Amino acid sequence: PQHKCGNQKSCPNFHFAFKIISGAANVVGPSICFDNEVLMSSVKNNIGRGLNIAVVNGTSGKFLRAEAFDMYSG
Repeated sequence: PQHKCGNQKSCPNFHFAFKIISGAANVVGPSICFDNEVLMSSVKNNIGRGLNIAVVNGTSGKFLRAEAFDMYSG
């Protein structure tokens, strides 16, 4: 069976599924999936070098904001 965000197991009831992939240099970009919705990825063109962060409401699961913080250039 298919599980949310491509995980190997389903989450228990009343829990959110998520998957975070850090990427590999300039070859594979990072991605963040939350409850079967891709929030950040190279396809969405909203990732960057450094820290990629997605903010989600922990109660409702609603996606609020995504940002990339370039730690190399300051």
